[in-house]
Amino acid sequence: MREYSVPATFRIGDEENLIDAVFDNAEHHATAVLYRRRRVDGSWSDITAAQFAEEVATAARGLIAAGIGVGDRVGLLSRTRYEWTLLDYAILAVGGVTVPIYETSSAEQIQWILSDSEAVGIVVEAPQHKALVDEVAGELPALRHVWQIEPSADAPGAVAQLTEAGADTSADEVHSRRRAVRADDLASLIYTSGTTGRPKGCELTHRNLLTEAKAAAEVFPELLSANGSLLLFLPLAHVFGKAIQCGALYSRTIVGHTPNVADLLPDLASFRPTFLLAVPRVFEKVYNSARQRAHDGGKGKIFDAAADTAIAWSRAQDTGGPGLGLKLKHALFDKLVYGKLRAAVGGQVVAAVSGSAPLGERLGHFFRGVGLPILEGYGLTETSAGITVNTLSAQHVGSVGRPMPGHAVRIADDGEILLSGPLVFQRYWKNESATAEAIEDGWFHSGDIGELDDAGFLTITGRKKEIIVTAGGKNVAPAVLEDRLRAHPLISQCMVVGDGRPFIGALVTIDAEALPGWRERNGKQAGDGVADLVDDPDLRAEVEAAVAEANKAVSRAEQIREFRILPVDFTEAGGEMTPTLKVKRAVVATTYANDIAAIYATKAKMPA
Repeated sequence: MREYSVPATFRIGDEENLIDAVFDNAEHHATAVLYRRRRVDGSWSDITAAQFAEEVATAARGLIAAGIGVGDRVGLLSRTRYEWTLLDYAILAVGGVTVPIYETSSAEQIQWILSDSEAVGIVVEAPQHKALVDEVAGELPALRHVWQIEPSADAPGAVAQLTEAGADTSADEVHSRRRAVRADDLASLIYTSGTTGRPKGCELTHRNLLTEAKAAAEVFPELLSANGSLLLFLPLAHVFGKAIQCGALYSRTIVGHTPNVADLLPDLASFRPTFLLAVPRVFEKVYNSARQRAHDGGKGKIFDAAADTAIAWSRAQDTGGPGLGLKLKHALFDKLVYGKLRAAVGGQVVAAVSGSAPLGERLGHFFRGVGLPILEGYGLTETSAGITVNTLSAQHVGSVGRPMPGHAVRIADDGEILLSGPLVFQRYWKNESATAEAIEDGWFHSGDIGELDDAGFLTITGRKKEIIVTAGGKNVAPAVLEDRLRAHPLISQCMVVGDGRPFIGALVTIDAEALPGWRERNGKQAGDGVADLVDDPDLRAEVEAAVAEANKAVSRAEQIREFRILPVDFTEAGGEMTPTLKVKRAVVATTYANDIAAIYATKAKMPA
């Protein structure tokens, strides 16, 4: 058993809460810009600390007038936008509890979360979301209010409605309510994304999220500060986005919101953030798209050489620094390639933070080598987002960093990662058995498998429930192979299989954006999708080469022996992906059971 802890460098007072930052900023930094909102013409308008506090108080008065009481749960179902942040803090200001819901949720998922949380109200973004709530409202006896952010022909938007409703409510009532909120009061009930089973509600207190906000500001002084800016595009329904939202307000980092990822590149170019927050799939797409464009444009050799140089340059930072030859090559490619990549994200990014899933050493070194260091961290909903993280002053690429101040990591005898400290949640909502299973003697059992080095850097090697045990008894962690496979620009997603089987196999999907260029280069007829190519020998040869490259990372017994190319990609809409782009392995295994069976119906393979 190994353990590593970092001493606490701050404390949360029992009377502190998340709303304090809203009104403290207004009192002491009234003219400081906290948010920028997209105008219709595409420009950005500034919102000061004083203005934000006034808008929060006004919306809170409307919530009080509507009868939202202390401890009442209020759902919030919307894309990432300014109103999400505004109404989140308004709910907290009246002593309420925010229940975030992904805007891609089905009616059944919405019904479960609202019913389980006994929410008395919900804010939705648009008519299609309201229609889903209306569909299940008959099964929600506690639900009294449904507000819609976007105005309709019949009613103004939620903020305008609350402003009107609260006109006769005293602002003193808001301040009385928000001052009464204590650190250990419930702030948010966040439901796990549910890669397996029904989502469980994680009770996160003001202390949990305040600890995250203060710790993040402390370990990221170059990113979270009054001189920094952040463009949020991750779902705020996810704990990762929610926690960084809190950290940005606490540190007065300027925040913009992008609800549509299709607008991300132009928004990055105009907003010019100093700090990026994303999940690994976003960085994979940036790399793969850039590589594919270079190859389609006849500059593939230049890009590949630049990528190799960036990775070598980054690795050299950890082994005494690059030599003269590598420095010269790096400087050349900085002008030819790296500068363009930095410009694509606004040209001002100091660093990015990645979480929610493993990034992989390959991408970590590439982006650090091009001047966009990605600081990978690790955490779960149950740990209020990041509980370990790399920093600019202490980065070990391929790891997820060291524990946050005041926290400890322990590796159990079976390799499971155990976590402790004030970021760890207290319990699951109305689920004592799950809580008892997850927390033992003050340690949260993460379900992930990992390793700790002597310097305290944690490396994730797999998920306990995802470890594949072949018929020959070999334990295989699929993440290593899957990360390597997704490195190929033609491959979108993959899932390694083989539990109880004689060898390891894989399901592979093809990237829709990369496919047209591949068709043209290989003399294939234009087509819609990949369905007509799943058995094409040239496509299989390309994937086979990617499999061979991935297999270099593991022992022979762990190598992929056979694969199937699927006719469609994994998607959130299809149910195979979570909103944070993690593969739902159980769903994929069920949906593509015949394809998995076909892998093992091929010619006999050497047993693993």
